Amino acid sequence: MFHGTITKELTSHEEWSHYNENIIEDQKDFVFVKFSGLYLKSMEYLQSYISLKVCIFSNNFITDIHPLQNCIKLMKLDLHGNQIKNLPDTKFWSGLKYLKLLYLHDNAFAKLKNLCVLSACPSLIALTLFDCPVSLKKGYRHVLVNSIWPLKALDHHVISDEEIIQNWQLPERFKAYNQRLFFNFCAALKKVIGFIRISLEMIFYFLKK
Repeated sequence: MFHGTITKELTSHEEWSHYNENIIEDQKDFVFVKFSGLYLKSMEYLQSYISLKVCIFSNNFITDIHPLQNCIKLMKLDLHGNQIKNLPDTKFWSGLKYLKLLYLHDNAFAKLKNLCVLSACPSLIALTLFDCPVSLKKGYRHVLVNSIWPLKALDHHVISDEEIIQNWQLPERFKAYNQRLFFNFCAALKKVIGFIRISLEMIFYFLKK
């Protein structure tokens, strides 16, 4: 669980939805929104959602996410399946101090340089970018892993220390891309899994870090 940082409140949205039912009077008090597959082209109306913690805005036609700069309490942001090519600058991401999970897969990112702005996001531990053109570039994973220091998982695998520390040889089970490090945290969105399970070996490994 990466020291308990990925918890039920982030993988299951039941609590957030229930909370919204009690505060529907004022948008600024919403903590959870889900606008998925609605063919939306703009996020402008989210500027007033200043208490937002979980935002699901997947499978739309979004190209600009700047309106989220006021949502400084965000912990989880799902933007997969949109048409985003560029990300806001470091000032935007440094403002999202609580953001831990960021889903950007199946977008139009093509340049690694643009993605390095995510290094300013101080709490980001899990990121997805698979099925984007940039994920096919040589050195894609190496660059991101060594740019975003808090990151613990990228796409479908937990980051191995072997990917960070050059020429460090680890036991087979802890090598990069080893099956034991496989971590499909996106599945929780579809199945609404309460807890993410990781092998005991991995838990002990991260506790020692």
